Amino acid sequence: MKLHIVLVEPEIPPNTGNIARLCAATETDLHLVGRLGFRLDDKHLRRAGLDYWPLVNVFRHERLEDLLAGQDPSRFLFFSRKVPRPYTRAPFAWGSYLVFGRETQGLPESLLSRFADRSFCIPMFGAVRSLNLSTAAGIVLYEALRQLKGF
Repeated sequence: MKLHIVLVEPEIPPNTGNIARLCAATETDLHLVGRLGFRLDDKHLRRAGLDYWPLVNVFRHERLEDLLAGQDPSRFLFFSRKVPRPYTRAPFAWGSYLVFGRETQGLPESLLSRFADRSFCIPMFGAVRSLNLSTAAGIVLYEALRQLKGF
């Protein structure tokens, strides 16, 4: 089984391109949800993903509800700076969907409230408000792989 990264309304093409390359390196599926802040043929998106795009399974969903409706909700893990529980406590399993919000707003409060028991953060120290989306996705994905593959 695989892991899945879900980006809800990503806004910055190079972040999504970097995450696509991360997905190619880890054989992780990439799900893009809602309105994107760029076109899928954007040169910055393609450049950041380099020539690895053919190695990535990319799925488009109009709404997050469309993706949720077809899956077991317990497979979804949500990541946001707005919640207190650290990502290292997430119940990672093969088939998990690792859900991240858009760069400027993150995931909506209503979604985090709805899935409060499945929402996690990456702890930060100091005055920084948030991490880069591709950095956050990499931290969480590699923690999931560390736990599941034992390295």
